[in-house]
Amino acid sequence: MAEQAAIDLALLVLRVGIGIVFVAHGYNHFFGGGRLSGTARWFESLGMRPGRLHAWVASLAELGGGILLIVGFLTPLAAAAVVGTMSVALVTNHRKNGFFIFRPGEGYEYVLTLVLMGLAISGLGAGAWSVDGLLNLFQPPGWWGLGIAVVGGLGGGAALLALFWRPVKQPAAG
Repeated sequence: MAEQAAIDLALLVLRVGIGIVFVAHGYNHFFGGGRLSGTARWFESLGMRPGRLHAWVASLAELGGGILLIVGFLTPLAAAAVVGTMSVALVTNHRKNGFFIFRPGEGYEYVLTLVLMGLAISGLGAGAWSVDGLLNLFQPPGWWGLGIAVVGGLGGGAALLALFWRPVKQPAAG
């Protein structure tokens, strides 16, 4: 019994921590610095077209997914939002900068960590201290929850990239 309480507490800490990161990120896209129009211009510069559409989709996925993770509701779907948005960010912006986040342009270690955490949460589930636990949703999540995040997150991100990512070709040097 005590072991299960420790697991539920660990899942709560993991969910709330990742959820707060995503709520803050989505909020910043909407209301920080350049607001949504600045986010849209940035997405366009990365090759995500139309930028405004993708700014809305990513920002809502981050806000919504983050809130759902915090309360532990529809956890595999919330985790898929994390996995999808961060896998697209990894490919479009961070991959070319190498692994380490402290490199110029920010490497992909941070977004890769968030992708992996999203996959882990989807397979582990929200735990008893969650709305999913109270409503007996996705209990136990296991392979089913992990599959939702893989198909919805990685598959959705890959489909988004295939359909909408048109990176600007850099002129050859020399």
